[in-house]
Amino acid sequence: MSETTRAPSRIRSLPSWLLGRAAARGHRLVAEALAQVGMRMMHHAVLSAVAELGPVSQAELGRSLSIDPKDMVAILNDLQNDGLVTRAPDAKDRRKNAIALSPSGKRRLLQTEKLGDEANDVLTAALTPAERTQLMGLLARIVQPEEPCAEAGPDGE
Repeated sequence: MSETTRAPSRIRSLPSWLLGRAAARGHRLVAEALAQVGMRMMHHAVLSAVAELGPVSQAELGRSLSIDPKDMVAILNDLQNDGLVTRAPDAKDRRKNAIALSPSGKRRLLQTEKLGDEANDVLTAALTPAERTQLMGLLARIVQPEEPCAEAGPDGE
């Protein structure tokens, strides 16, 4: 009997429960995909953030991902030891290090993005392309309810 069928029917009908189960499945699929190339999800997230923000200070990187500074040091040490990121004095403030992707890091990021996309395709395989688009819009509204609905007209409807 699966975890889904063991839960009481009232619980299985709650959006929070279903979102939790979907998130757990998504995390598992992505984690398994990234593990094929020896990458963990937080390491992938840091590589993605460095690609988008870099070169970036370690502190700014941690804030952008809500990662504790001690954890960020450990993740960056792992990534630097694997040759995926570089640390160099920040041109604007020599007291700080700027984190950037190495050429190997850029290649690894492309690889892990592809694996993550494939895992997300598996996660949403039961949906049509239109349903996937709708799901993404609905999830974005749940995550950020203060954002206006893109479909709202001038009077909010």
